[in-house]
This record gives sequence, C-alpha cells and structure tokens, in this order.
Amino acid sequence: MSLDCFLQMELPPKEQILAPWLPAKGLCMVFAPRGVGKTLFGLGVAYAVASGGSFLCWQATKPRKVILLDGEMPAVTLQERLASIVQNAAMSPPDGDFIRLLSSDLCEFGLPDLATEEGQREIEPHLGNAELVVVDNLSTLARSGKENEADSWGLMQSWALKLRREGRSVLFVHHAGKGGEQRGTSKREDVMDTVIKLSRPADYCATEGARFNVEFTKSRGFSGADAEPFEALYRDGIWSTRKLEDVRTTQVLSLKAEGMTQRDIASELGIGLATVNRILKKASNGGEQ
Repeated sequence: MSLDCFLQMELPPKEQILAPWLPAKGLCMVFAPRGVGKTLFGLGVAYAVASGGSFLCWQATKPRKVILLDGEMPAVTLQERLASIVQNAAMSPPDGDFIRLLSSDLCEFGLPDLATEEGQREIEPHLGNAELVVVDNLSTLARSGKENEADSWGLMQSWALKLRREGRSVLFVHHAGKGGEQRGTSKREDVMDTVIKLSRPADYCATEGARFNVEFTKSRGFSGADAEPFEALYRDGIWSTRKLEDVRTTQVLSLKAEGMTQRDIASELGIGLATVNRILKKASNGGEQ
C-alpha cells in the first residue's frame, strides 16, 4: 500500500474504553507482587467498563461487554469480591450479560493453556462479543515455555494481536519479580499500549488491606497529569486515591517532626535526598516552590 493510499483510508477514530489509559482495541498489562491487589484492580476495571462507571480516577465512556478469565482465584473468594464491588458501585451494567466469567476453579480440568494454539482455540468460542478480555493471570493461564525467554511469549503476543484485530481490548494481569518489575521477559511490554505497576508504599501496614502506589511504566497516547503516579486505598468496599506527592509530603513532614534527619527520612521512605529537601523547602515557604 502506498503512503498516499494509506493516508486516504477512512479509519474509525480512536476511542477510549476507560480514559485515559485503556483504549478500544488496546493491549494493556498491570503487574504487582503477590498480595498487593492486582486481582482487585482487574475486577474494578472490568466492572467499571461493563457498567459505564468509574474506577479510581478513571471514567468509562459507555458500558461495554467484558469477560473475565480467572485462572487462580477460589470461586468463593471471587464471588465475595465481586459481591462487594456490586454492592458499593454507583452504577450497574445494563444487564447481566455485560460481564461474564470463566473461573478455572469451576471447570473440571481448569482453563486451557493460552500459550498454546490448542488452548486459544478452546477459549475463543466463549469470548462471544466481549470488547474487553481480562486475563488473570499470566502465570496460571499461559503455562507453556519459560517466563524469562522472549520466544515463549510469541504465541501469546500473536493471540493478543488477533484479539485486537477482532476489535477487542485485553488487560493482562501479571506478577512482579523479585526486583519489583514485571516477571519474565520484557518483550511482553513491546506490544502493550499501557503498562501499570502496583507497589506497596514504604510505610504500608498489613492491617490496611489493599493500599498501593499506581505507576504508569508505559503510557502510549497520554502523558502529563494523566500519567502521574498516585496512591490507591481500598477500605470497606470503597476506593479512594491521593496524589503521590501529597502522600510523600505528609510522610516527610511527619518523620521530620519526629526528629529524623533528611538522610534518614530518605532512607526510610526509599526516596532521594533531593526529594526530601525539596518537600521540606516547599513546606517552609508555605507551599510555594
């Protein structure tokens, strides 16, 4: 196809499913260490998209059909979490068909291995007319090959691109490795429009439940304030968010009031000494830089 011919094509305008980071025909990934809250995150995204509602600080543009592929969660736990989301949601899907589930726990032989052509063929008839496919998680649903070898991702990547050509978006839920980044080959991120990292704050306490920092490590098509990191907290079925800068300011001022040095504060919070100095300087100037 010549450049002139390509530029004259009438292509549909770009749409957002959950603005600004989940586009129509988009491929996205969220990853976190075990127990941080990545499944809660995936369920929140799925319900917001199906209901046309909101999740954290993001808004769905309209209700769209969603299918959840759950390869790990006990069915009773998944039921409890979804029941809490439904109870506390401001909006509901137009009907029950807008969000469907395939739970490995309820299938005699579990869900198929999506890293094989056979597994993909087995699952595809069940996708129906879903516009968003949530794959939770890669470790349990893409079992073939070695995680740290780029070639092992090839079949999954081809399948993801096929789903995109069909007009679907995919959200992959994945584990973080020991270093805090997504586990296995970095080739997974090449094809993604958005990659989101969830991590526990330095001052996290186990009694808080799901509280984590949300950081965009890849943000294709959006930037600026939309791509700024923030903190999310899930308490009594309700999500709340705070700017990471506001959280850090509170933490730094609190530790300073306890008599800690700037160097000790930086070490305690895992941030740079220059950041601590800037926050304290801004506070002493009445909030001005």
